[in-house]
Amino acid sequence: MIPHLYRLFVSLLAISIISGCALLKEPEDETQGWSAKQLLDTAKAHLMKGDYESAINYYEILESRYPLGRFAQQAQLDLLYAYYKYEEPESVIVAADRFIKLYPRHPHVDYAYYIKGLANFDRNYDLLQRYLPIDLSERDQITARESFENFAVLARLFPDSRYAEDARQRMVYLRNNMAQSELHVADFYLRRGAHLAALNRAKQVVENFSRTPAATEALAMMVKTYKILGYDDLAAQSAKVLELNTPK
Repeated sequence: MIPHLYRLFVSLLAISIISGCALLKEPEDETQGWSAKQLLDTAKAHLMKGDYESAINYYEILESRYPLGRFAQQAQLDLLYAYYKYEEPESVIVAADRFIKLYPRHPHVDYAYYIKGLANFDRNYDLLQRYLPIDLSERDQITARESFENFAVLARLFPDSRYAEDARQRMVYLRNNMAQSELHVADFYLRRGAHLAALNRAKQVVENFSRTPAATEALAMMVKTYKILGYDDLAAQSAKVLELNTPK
């Protein structure tokens, strides 16, 4: 009797395991056998609807199955935009670098440079900054410098690109922010009595970020700091330069 019950138990256990495996089996991939064009069209349809997650999924499938050809190239460009809208800046940067390396002479490679700059530009922002008036110049400027360089490369290599003008405008904004950031550091030193450190920072702003609003403030700080340190002649020279740049 007991052996019979044991065999029954083993049989039931085996059935339950098989049933469980069937339940755990991954659903069938609906895209099996799809052409590259079919995948691209489907991805684009989701992209146009704003369903970026689904669009990314179809573009990535297309890339993995059809890595070569014009459909793959278009998918990679579209994927840059999908990643950007889905707020995955790191994915944008990696994918843009790959596209630039693979297709340096592609007619739309300028877009890869541009959206890479946008991704770095947006990395300075976080959720709080969307709702609170936070001064970006007080934040770390590493990604701002990377974004500036991305836009600078675009403007240099593709001066007539449709994205070049926007890139140049963003470079002005970033440069002003970076200059203001250096000025914040100088002011920090000045308020704590580290006059030489403040003076050196102010000089860097004047030398490296001329023609920015912060450069004028840095000159005024140099005049003040030279006077504190007792360098009246240097204070007078800096004041003269300040007067020439701001006659009012």
